[in-house]
Amino acid sequence: MKHLLAVDWGTSSLRGAWLDATGKVLEERSFDRGILSVAPGEFPVVFQACFGNWMANPGALCLMSGMVGSRQGWLEAPYCACPAGFAEVAAQLAWVEPGRIAIVPGLACEHEGLPGADRTATPDVMRGEETQIFGALRLLGLEDALMVLPGTHSKWVRVRDGRIQSFSTFMTGEFFALLRQHSILSRTLPAADGGVDRAAFEQGVAMALRGPSLLHTAFSVRTLALFERLPAEAMPSYLSGLVIGEELRAQALPAGAHVVVIGSPALTQRYQTALALQGASVQGVGAQAAWTGLWAIAQTLPPALSKAA
Repeated sequence: MKHLLAVDWGTSSLRGAWLDATGKVLEERSFDRGILSVAPGEFPVVFQACFGNWMANPGALCLMSGMVGSRQGWLEAPYCACPAGFAEVAAQLAWVEPGRIAIVPGLACEHEGLPGADRTATPDVMRGEETQIFGALRLLGLEDALMVLPGTHSKWVRVRDGRIQSFSTFMTGEFFALLRQHSILSRTLPAADGGVDRAAFEQGVAMALRGPSLLHTAFSVRTLALFERLPAEAMPSYLSGLVIGEELRAQALPAGAHVVVIGSPALTQRYQTALALQGASVQGVGAQAAWTGLWAIAQTLPPALSKAA
C-alpha cells in the first residue's frame, strides 16, 4: 500500500483524507454528500466524482467507515461482535472492489436483559465510532481506556488490551434538540443558543447529578424562567448541562476516573467541564482520530487477504 484513502461517510456528510505510507495526511476533502443525499446505485458515481483522481494512483487502497456500511449505504457491512480489536475488524471488511475499496464493519455488543424468566439481551451498535476509538488508542499509546464519543448519540466505550469490550449509547444530543425545539421548554428559550454560559452549564450538570431523572429536572428550565432565576440567554447552556449531566449520572464513575473524550473541540470542552465536577481527569482527541484509525486497520490487513477478497 503506497497510499490510503481514508473515508468517513456518514448520514449527512462525506469526508476523505489522502494518507501516505507512513499515515501522514497529505490532503483532506469534505463534501455535503451524506448517504441520505445519494440515490440507490449512485454511490460509485459520487465516490468517483469526489475521490477518483486519488484512487487513480497505482497501489491506492480505500477504507471507508460510517453509515456507508449500513443498509441504506453503498454496501451493508455486517456488524463485528465485541470484544473486537484491529485484527477482528480487519478480518471482516466488506469489499466493494476486492483489494481496492472496502468498508469497515461497525460493532455490536449485547447488554444484559431485565431480571426474570425472560432475560433477553438487548443489542447496541455503532458505525464509524470504532475507527475513531482505534485511532485514539494509537494516538495516545493506550491499551486500556474509558472513552466517550459525544454527539447526537453519545457512545461510552470500555477498552481493554487494545480491544473494545463493550459500549453503551445515550441519545443525549437528540434529546437536547427535541427539548430545545419541540417541547414546552422551547417557549422560554431564545431563538439562538449563543455562546456557552459556563456557570449556567455547570448549574445544569449539578442539578442532573443530584436529581432523580431528566424527566423531573428538565421542567426546571421552565420554572427558572418563570421566576427569573436565570436570564433567557443562559437557558440553552443550562439545558445542555442537564442532558449531559444525566448522561454522566448513568456512568457511576469512580473517584479519580480518567476519561478520553473523542469529538469536536466545542463538545470536548463541555464534557471536560462536566467531568471535572465529578473529579474525573480528561484527555481530548479530535477529528484526526478517524484517519489514524483507518490507517491502523490498513496496517493490520494481511496483503494476501486483500488480494484474495
